[in-house]
Amino acid sequence: MLHYPNFDPVLFSIGPLAIHWYGLMYVVGFAGAWLLARMRADRLGLTRDDVGDLIFYGALGVVLGGRLGYVLFYGWEALAADPLWVFKVWDGGMSFHGGLIGVLIASILFARRHGLAFFQLTDFVAPLVPIGLGAGRLGNFINQELPGRITDVPWAMDYPKYGPQPRHPSAIYEFLLEGVVLFLVLWFVSLKPRRRGLVSGLFLLLYGLFRFSVEFFRRPDPQLGFIAFGWMTMGQLLCLPMLAGGILLVVWSRRQSVETPYSTPTA
Repeated sequence: MLHYPNFDPVLFSIGPLAIHWYGLMYVVGFAGAWLLARMRADRLGLTRDDVGDLIFYGALGVVLGGRLGYVLFYGWEALAADPLWVFKVWDGGMSFHGGLIGVLIASILFARRHGLAFFQLTDFVAPLVPIGLGAGRLGNFINQELPGRITDVPWAMDYPKYGPQPRHPSAIYEFLLEGVVLFLVLWFVSLKPRRRGLVSGLFLLLYGLFRFSVEFFRRPDPQLGFIAFGWMTMGQLLCLPMLAGGILLVVWSRRQSVETPYSTPTA
């Protein structure tokens, strides 16, 4: 059994100001996406200022959508007990699926403003997202959030916040799959000539598959437990539309013309 490194969730503090590792992970995610977007901005005919606007749109979508999604999908009881809880972001609670909806809405608005086709933009954005996903899962691990289920595998880890029982380090599983593997696949696919919608479809399909699978090793949300069939979690339920949408989008992309990654397609 491995022992949890017992990280201090506060990176450093100056007087009353405390910088948390989890907050830093958001900065890493957005900064990484911004740098990679600047490298590829010419593919969509975007300027550096446009890239800054794109990241700003995306950040609003992630934060607002992520928080509202958590409230809607996971936090009804807390909201009923305290309606102002929705604004207490310092209490934690962000939903990937809510953030995804927020980013899709932001993409629609950005695409309209810049005369881009929606899937033209999402194919550009999709390879940037796993940077933030991976960084966020590292933040979860440092904060002892999203612990795994009890297990006896050799790499099981004892989480001090959850007792002495060894558990799957599920946040690390998600870091590797949703962060590293997903980024590598989408990045290399996007380097080659490909059909519009393929990269977006692969993002939905692979993330949905990875998240659905890891949920079998992750402790169910304590306020919800299993919500269907005695084994399905809310995370798995929310992944089903992603899996279906990813399959449909990959099939749809086969009917589209091939676009080279170094040219600017017409909207």
